[in-house]
Amino acid sequence: MTTSPQTLQHTFDVLIVGSGLAGLSAALHLAPTHRVAVLTKRSMSDGSSGWAQGGIAAVLADGDSFDAHVQDTLVAGAGLSDPAATRFVVEHSPESINWLRELGVPFSEEDGHLHLTREGGHSARRIVHVTDATGAAVQKTLIATVRRTPNITLFENHTLVDLITRNKLEHVVDSPPTANQCLGLYALDESTDEVHTFSAPHTILATGGAGKVYLYTTNPDTATGDGIAAAWRAGCRVTNMEFIQFHPTCLYHPHAKSFLISEAVRGEGGRLLLPDGTRFMPQHDERAELAPRDVVARAIDFEMKKGGFDCVYLDISHQPLAFLLEHFPNIHARCLELGIDISKQPIPVVPAAHYTCGGIHTDLTGATDLAGLHAVGETAYTGLHGANRLASNSLVECMVFARAAATHILATPLAAPAALPAWDDSRVTDADEAVVISHNWDELRRFMWDYVGIVRTNKRLERASHRIALLQGEIQEFYAHFHVTRDLLELRNLVQVAELIVRSAHSRHESRGLHFSRDYPDMMAKAVPTTLIPD
Repeated sequence: MTTSPQTLQHTFDVLIVGSGLAGLSAALHLAPTHRVAVLTKRSMSDGSSGWAQGGIAAVLADGDSFDAHVQDTLVAGAGLSDPAATRFVVEHSPESINWLRELGVPFSEEDGHLHLTREGGHSARRIVHVTDATGAAVQKTLIATVRRTPNITLFENHTLVDLITRNKLEHVVDSPPTANQCLGLYALDESTDEVHTFSAPHTILATGGAGKVYLYTTNPDTATGDGIAAAWRAGCRVTNMEFIQFHPTCLYHPHAKSFLISEAVRGEGGRLLLPDGTRFMPQHDERAELAPRDVVARAIDFEMKKGGFDCVYLDISHQPLAFLLEHFPNIHARCLELGIDISKQPIPVVPAAHYTCGGIHTDLTGATDLAGLHAVGETAYTGLHGANRLASNSLVECMVFARAAATHILATPLAAPAALPAWDDSRVTDADEAVVISHNWDELRRFMWDYVGIVRTNKRLERASHRIALLQGEIQEFYAHFHVTRDLLELRNLVQVAELIVRSAHSRHESRGLHFSRDYPDMMAKAVPTTLIPD
């Protein structure tokens, strides 16, 4: 690995945008034969992968089978998961786990064998994990491996501005159109405040999801849908953007951004309460607090909207302190830091956007509609998750498709692009009112939460669509006239993703999986993906 040199023009064999499990896995697979650049808009460890608490699903136990894992995934996906993609991921999962073990990931063991746990929706124990911090352990191992791997150059604090395509260049030089292709990208180097040009015959988007489009999310600040928006602008289809998975219980506190309160708290007897102490889940579902994630999230959302509450409360204080310290030491410690003693008082919680099930439309090689462009991980739609993601299928999807994309790139050589034009900001000025960007950001996240959240109606979607159109006009004016900043680029991407979510939700006239509409409460007989095609 090398660090990035200080130049505005960079040429590589492969560009990878994103440093999570998907991006780093692809980099390691390609490094033996290709010069690889990995761009990440903050530090190497700031993506969503490191936040994954659960584990990685794979068929490794006697008595388990690929067929069972496939069936569990299809059931969770509410009829919308693609069977071929699902089987592809499931059958390649064990080799992905073995690869991580070879790299040195310290998976939890019992009696000399991998300890396999079980999560909701799985019919067998098939979740490998590193205690309750699997993502962090995997990321630590991958980052260390990448840093000592030749042929990989890291560009930290580089934010994707836009993809460079042959069509865009032909518009500039007015030449006859030829087959479109991704030729590279522009990226903002925050350390120098300059936009650099990156050229390569192959680009992989591994930029994660778009949780930050919502007011409450479990995702890190980097989850702004950059890859999805850039691919859409470049002419790629997106699919199933209406399916956003919400986690029902995220800690509600001004200083506790994105801290999850595990479902296990409800599993061990935690009760959900209104601010006045009234228990409400039995009125929504006979399983009460043990109902599935989406049911609990909708119930909380309903009560918050009906009562105008900022949050509800999760009470586990009836359990002895020793029990809480044994089962929930991290939750107990984090809450105590914030002045909440969970042995004596309830925990304020809200649902939060957790996972983007849709994304850039890809095939089983990770290839998009644009030659030379692949998408891997949460930014991609592979067909695996359908209308709802099965627990612990996301990390393994990252690895399986990272390997598939690398294999496809190795088998599909493309000519290196000709010299690309430098970014031109000679006619822009520094924005004098940065407050406009922060205001628009806040407005977007709040109305997406209120109108395009867990429960939707046609009227709410129309309100959101109107506001998105207004924001897009303001943002485009900023983008055209002012020097780009990370905040502006992220806001531009979030508003684009918001539009795609609303359009997709508007077009689905049913309730299925994670998409619930009061105007269309029933499920249609046939499950059909929602695919949007750029003009």
